[in-house]
Amino acid sequence: MKMLTTITVIALSISLQQATAQTEAPAGFKKGSVVLADKSIVSGFIKEKIKSNSSLVLTDEKGEKKKLYYGSELTSATIEDNKYICLKGDFFKVLTEGELVYLQKASDASGQPSYNGTEALFNNGTEGTPGDYFIYDNRRNDLKRISKKSFDNVIAASFADCVAALDRAKMVHNDPAQLKDAVELYNNRNKK
Repeated sequence: MKMLTTITVIALSISLQQATAQTEAPAGFKKGSVVLADKSIVSGFIKEKIKSNSSLVLTDEKGEKKKLYYGSELTSATIEDNKYICLKGDFFKVLTEGELVYLQKASDASGQPSYNGTEALFNNGTEGTPGDYFIYDNRRNDLKRISKKSFDNVIAASFADCVAALDRAKMVHNDPAQLKDAVELYNNRNKK
């Protein structure tokens, strides 16, 4: 009986170790998921290469199968607590979401080749450089870069139907990094 108990404990221990190994991220990877262009979701562990070449590597829960995804193949990605959306091959970190999404550009996909059979097509990416701020209007699929030059025009167009958000945006004095509150105020304007 004692031998049977010992064998059972060993079997349970091995089973637990295997289950733990499947939920621990391989070195350099973080828990995450991606939404592919066809809207399917793939979860696993992600090693991001967003800044270097607008891509990430996703491995399954067991750490066995690895696949490289470029931003042009994805709709969005979540890496631990950070969410990214992909537009024209570029990754944008989501700072706040709703009808208007406040974003910070995280990659530069311009000049990146993609292939249609054997023919190389080069991606133009989006305007701006990593670190720039943007407002994306979900209703119109419209991406607007916020710069010192375009600041007044972008906030006027984005917050035209919400005076409180427009006033809040004007208070940040051309500092795009401070627009998050105005975007959240806009997105919550119809909530009671």
